Amino acid sequence: MRHARKPDPEVMESDYRVPTALGTAAWAAALIVLVAMGDDLAEQDRWWRWVCLTGIALGIFGFLYIPRHLRKSPDAGERRAAEASGAIEPRNARRAQ
Repeated sequence: MRHARKPDPEVMESDYRVPTALGTAAWAAALIVLVAMGDDLAEQDRWWRWVCLTGIALGIFGFLYIPRHLRKSPDAGERRAAEASGAIEPRNARRAQ
């Protein structure tokens, strides 16, 4: 016997740039550790430096791209209308706190 499907939960709005910045900082810290190891790092493990650089580059790209993506998303117009009517708190007000 099938059960009725539960409704989808409401989407939680958050600032996606915070985890992106934290991830980028983690890759930067890993790169600093690998560079500080210098010649103590085995030759076959030196490719990890390039992995860290790639993680940093993708993190910076994501950090800069996320606001543009959110502005162009299909529900951006609905979100702006809800903010204007006072139904939800504006995003800028959340960051200021």
